[in-house]
Amino acid sequence: MDAETPFALAAQPGDTATVVAELRDRAEIADALYRFALGQDLKDGDLFASAFTADAELDFRPAAARWGGKPPVMSGRGTIVSTILAMFTGRVNTTHQVTNMRISIDGDTARLTALVEAQHVLIDAPDTHALLKNPYTVDLIRDGSRWLVRRMRIENIWLTGDPLAIFGA
Repeated sequence: MDAETPFALAAQPGDTATVVAELRDRAEIADALYRFALGQDLKDGDLFASAFTADAELDFRPAAARWGGKPPVMSGRGTIVSTILAMFTGRVNTTHQVTNMRISIDGDTARLTALVEAQHVLIDAPDTHALLKNPYTVDLIRDGSRWLVRRMRIENIWLTGDPLAIFGA
């Protein structure tokens, strides 16, 4: 797919099986990001973990740098899941809304870009909240019929509220 034909499928319109396979891949790629977002919002470790490869990497440093945060790059599915859920469970309610997805597929790898609006509200102090608009760049690999996040980089366009609602003191 090139920049001049942003909505075109790589398959030819007459090749139904190929078009269906590509549409399924696109749906599964999007689902990986939805599992990431909803897994956090529901504090569902299994759903959240299902988005990642075992050796996944999550880089939130570019977004956090906007307000002086310095989180490490998180490496490994177990580390990502335990770190994020421990940071939010019982302390922060989150909601993530995913928009403006763009997907490019190259064999068994894919790249997804999206805008994600992430609301973070302290459970014990609901007046303390942070709302972020973050561009995501996500590299994925095919794992059977599913797609999994291998690398995710989160940047930030704007933030309103108190970053304390994200990382704590």
